[in-house]
Amino acid sequence: MAKNKILAMNQLGFQWKGYDPFLFCMHHKDAYPRGNEEMGPDASLEGRNIGTDFQGKDGWNMYHGDTVPGFPQHPHRGFETVTVVLEGYVDHADSSGAAGRYGAGDVQWLTAGRGVNHSEMFPLIHQDKENPLELFQIWLNLPRKDKFVEPHYKMLWAEDIPVIESKDANGKSITIRLISGSDKGIKSLDPPPHSWAADENNHVGIWLIHMEPEAVIQLPKVSSTLNRTIYFYDGDTITIEDILVKVSHSVRLAGDETIDIKNGSKESRLLLLEGEPIGEPVVSYGPFVMTTEEEIRQAFADYRRTEFGGWPWHRDDLVHPREKGRFAQYSDGRVENRSF
Repeated sequence: MAKNKILAMNQLGFQWKGYDPFLFCMHHKDAYPRGNEEMGPDASLEGRNIGTDFQGKDGWNMYHGDTVPGFPQHPHRGFETVTVVLEGYVDHADSSGAAGRYGAGDVQWLTAGRGVNHSEMFPLIHQDKENPLELFQIWLNLPRKDKFVEPHYKMLWAEDIPVIESKDANGKSITIRLISGSDKGIKSLDPPPHSWAADENNHVGIWLIHMEPEAVIQLPKVSSTLNRTIYFYDGDTITIEDILVKVSHSVRLAGDETIDIKNGSKESRLLLLEGEPIGEPVVSYGPFVMTTEEEIRQAFADYRRTEFGGWPWHRDDLVHPREKGRFAQYSDGRVENRSF
């Protein structure tokens, strides 16, 4: 029975395999040094492949940045990005004129829809201490009927995200940060309106789970069609239905069974992704995720012709002033401000 509840197990790398409706998840963890005057690293960049630095030299990457780490303007079409920042900050700008800074538990949910250009830079704000960064970027697919909706970006601020704290039968603590879905009668904040997660019948769950040593969490049964995966990214070992799982592994689980997960002797952190499948063809090329090859060709043609609205900013790798707190500026002119 235990083996029937565990459908697959895989080693984790930088990019984690996703199951419909999820495309994949990327885990960024960078031990950035102190920042310089430009909010880049106060360290030599010698020996790095600037413009495409993913080698992890000295425990951090510049990615596609050449002054500030991160991802200067680039397009997306046909899916959503859910960016969950555990530590550090991200500066956002996009082709609609929207912008923001978020981090330290915040989540940005971006529906690319028919097409958006955006940048995601990692400003090294602190000059007097190191600037560690850790985040997940989850790619969630859109069904064919919603691949050409108007782009939409929404902030889920850390202080608003539901946190469920509980104890198991032995008094051990479990904490769930509910990015999407529901548990114990508590619902997450609303996702963007055209997200696959916006319909509760799609059972889209994005949970950050923290377990103290020896704690046990039980995942409820949902449906026989649910795709459910646990990503065990921090800790030592967990046991799922008598099967020992070492850290840095994902485990695909049955969706129509209750699943007991027992932690080992160290604190553990897990990411749960689950949802009903969209069940449509997936044809992807780089930043575009569509349902046919012709739609991919059209995406490239449209981008060459329109640049998905162009780029209204003075630099491709826009960063906001160092002293600027967390904020979101939307394309309709609304502004939300939060402190550091």
